[in-house]
Amino acid sequence: MQIRTGRQLILATKPFAKEIVWKSWLFSLSTLLILIAFFAGIFFLDNPLLRIICSLAAGLTMVRMFVIYHDHQHHTILNRSVPAKILFTLYGIFILAPTSIWKRSHDYHHNHNCKLFSASIGSYPIMTRERFLKSTKAEQRSYLAIRHPLTIFFGYITMFIFGMCVNSFLSAPKRHWDSLIALMTHLSASVLIFVYLGWFSWLLAAVVPFMLAFMIGAYLFYAQHNFPGATFREKDEWCYEEAAISSSSYMVMNPFWRWVTANIGYHHIHHMNSKIPFYRLPEVMASLPEMQKAKTTTLNPWDIIACFRLKVWDPGTNSLVGLK
Repeated sequence: MQIRTGRQLILATKPFAKEIVWKSWLFSLSTLLILIAFFAGIFFLDNPLLRIICSLAAGLTMVRMFVIYHDHQHHTILNRSVPAKILFTLYGIFILAPTSIWKRSHDYHHNHNCKLFSASIGSYPIMTRERFLKSTKAEQRSYLAIRHPLTIFFGYITMFIFGMCVNSFLSAPKRHWDSLIALMTHLSASVLIFVYLGWFSWLLAAVVPFMLAFMIGAYLFYAQHNFPGATFREKDEWCYEEAAISSSSYMVMNPFWRWVTANIGYHHIHHMNSKIPFYRLPEVMASLPEMQKAKTTTLNPWDIIACFRLKVWDPGTNSLVGLK
C-alpha cells in the first residue's frame, strides 16, 4: 500500500471535510443547554456540594463549547447560518475570546505552526538554545514566564483577560472593540453576582468554571505543539503538511476527555485539514493509516511533566529540550 504524503494526504482528508448540518446543530445546542443547566444548578440548588459539582462540570462543559466555537470560527460548521453566527459571537464574548482577535490569531497559528523565528501570535513562543543563551536576562525571563506552568494554570487571567482582551484592545481599539465589550460584560456580571448573590455564588459562577476551563484550554494548546518528539523548522524548510503530522500531537484520551475536549486531541488531523468537523475527526483517524502514525502524548501526570520540561529547540538533536 502506497503511503500518502504532502498534498496527497491533504486530498485524502477532503471527503471528511463536509459537515453534517443536523449533527452540528445537535452538538452545539445540546452542549449549550448542558452548560446552561450547570449554571442554573450553581444559582438555584440549595445543597453546597451539588453546587460545587455543577461549578466544576460547567468549567468542563465550557471547554467543549469552546472547541465547537473554534470550529465555527474556522468556517467548518454552520458557516452560513445567521443564528449560529449570533450564538457563537455571543459565546466568544462570554468566553473572553471575541471573534476579531480569536480568528486572526488562530488563523496565524495554523499558517505558521511550529515555524522558527516567526511571530508567536496565537501560540507559545519558541527559541533555539543558541538564541536563548544570547538573549538578555530580561528576555530570557519573559520567554520562560510565558511558557511557565503557573502562566498556564492562571490562563484565565494571563491568556484570556490580558492576552486576548486587554492587549488586543490596547493595540488596535477600532479592530478589537469586541474585546472591550467582553471585558466590560465579564466584569459587570462578576460584580453583580458578588453584590447580589454573595461571595460563594460569585466563586462558583464567576471564578471556578473560568479558571478550570482556561487552565485546561491553555494546557491543551501548549501540549499540542510542545511535546517530546515535536519538530520545529526554519522558514525556508517549513512545510504545512509536515508541520501538521510532525509538529502537532495526537493526545490519547478516554471517552470522557474526548467529550470534554470535543475531539481536539486529534490535533494532527485538525492541522492537516481544519475544515473537518470535530465530530468527524475519529472517522478520519480510523480511515487513513497515515494518520494513525502520529506522535502522541496524554493527560497522564508524567506526560504533563515531560511537556513542561521542554524549553528550547536544539537543532543539533532536532528536538525540544530543557535548559540543563
